[in-house]
Parts: sequence; structure tokens; C-alpha cells
Amino acid sequence: MKFMRGVKDGIPIALGYVSVAFAYGVLAREHGFPLWFPILVSLTNFTGTGQAAGTDLIAAGAGILELFTTMLIINIRYTVMSLSLSQKMGEGFPLWQRLVVAFGVTDENFAVAVRQPNKLTFPYLSGLIACSYFGWVSGTVLGAALGDIFSDALMSAFGIALSAMFVAIIVPPARENKSILFLVLLSVAASCAFYFIPYLNRVPSGWTIILCSVVCTAVVSLLFPHAEPETSEPKEKDDDA
Repeated sequence: MKFMRGVKDGIPIALGYVSVAFAYGVLAREHGFPLWFPILVSLTNFTGTGQAAGTDLIAAGAGILELFTTMLIINIRYTVMSLSLSQKMGEGFPLWQRLVVAFGVTDENFAVAVRQPNKLTFPYLSGLIACSYFGWVSGTVLGAALGDIFSDALMSAFGIALSAMFVAIIVPPARENKSILFLVLLSVAASCAFYFIPYLNRVPSGWTIILCSVVCTAVVSLLFPHAEPETSEPKEKDDDA
């Protein structure tokens, strides 16, 4: 699988990332961060949800423990994705290539790569990652640099892009799986509770994310346990002596 094949498959992802990353660049500038800050974050990170949440927490003056725990919970899913992706990777990936691939694992890149019928090669994965990464960094640069030029109304419209991305990711699986739908509704209810209910709304936003994530996931795990496929054991033949 060639490098340009990966680039071609990454173009739709890159185009989608531009608008979302633009919104992130605008968000960071609205929080008062200098121009270089969102660009540096996007260069060294590749996680839209984590970057947005982390920037909000830093702007709110969150502590290191709160920031670390929130990022761990938000991004730990990439560990599972990387393990799954490694099963489709061909032989002969040295450590530095595995590190490059691990850095480039996102929800969209994983979804495209895991659907490939053949074993994944480093040229293909590097093309896919490079293309989508370019879209993400470019969008951040544009949003951070040009955000002050546009009107507040237009900035608000761009700002909803992050929320729209989350909705686009959540809705399709929620329509097909009742446990995911229940998790989404429970998470919304929990978030509203921490926002509107007195005393609960005093909890810092970072800990709100942590508590909602852990509690809602635990509840859904108890109510909708994963059913292991039944394996039928071969019947032992009786030895007639």
C-alpha cells in the first residue's frame, strides 16, 4: 500500500479537520492565549477533544492533577485503537515507525485504516497521517491568525464546529446501539446536573468531565454487560470397552 494511497484516503479527513481546527484556533485566541500557543499545541498534539478540553482547563486555572486526569480519561481510548490497529500492521515496523503511527491515531484515521482489506504498511499509514495532520495544523494556524478579522457572529458559527463534530461521531452508533444511546442521554443529564444544580455547579469543569465519564461509564457497564460469545465444547465420545 503506497504513500499516495494513504494521502488520497486522508484528504476527506483533512478537509473535515480544517474547520474543526479553525474553531479550536479561534477558541484558544478567545481565551486570551498568544498566537503561538494553539499552533504549538496542535503541532505537538493530535486530539481535537483533548486539545479543546485542555485549553479550557488551562484558561480556567485548573491544577496539574485535574488537567492530567482529564486528558488521561479523554485520550485513553487511543490505547485500545492502537492495540487493534497493530493487529492489521504488517511485519517489520521498527520502534520509530510505531511511534509515528501511534502519534497519528485519531478516531477518523483509525476508522479509515482498520477498514483496509490488506495488511497495513508504513508508507500507507504515514500518508494517511501526514495528510490529516496537515489539515489539522493548517486549520489551527488559520483560526488563530484570522480569528480577529471576522465578526463575532461568524466566530460563533465556527465555534459550533467542535460540538457538531462530536454530534456527528456520536449519533450514528447511538442510533444502532441502545447502550450507546443510553450512555449519551445519561451523560447529557449528568452534565446538565453539574451545570444547573446548586453546589454541583461549583465543581470545576475538569472534575465535572472526570466524574461524568467515570460514573456514566460504570452505570452503563452494569446495566448493559458485554455478553461473551458462547463456545460449545465438543462432546467427549464414550469409550466402549
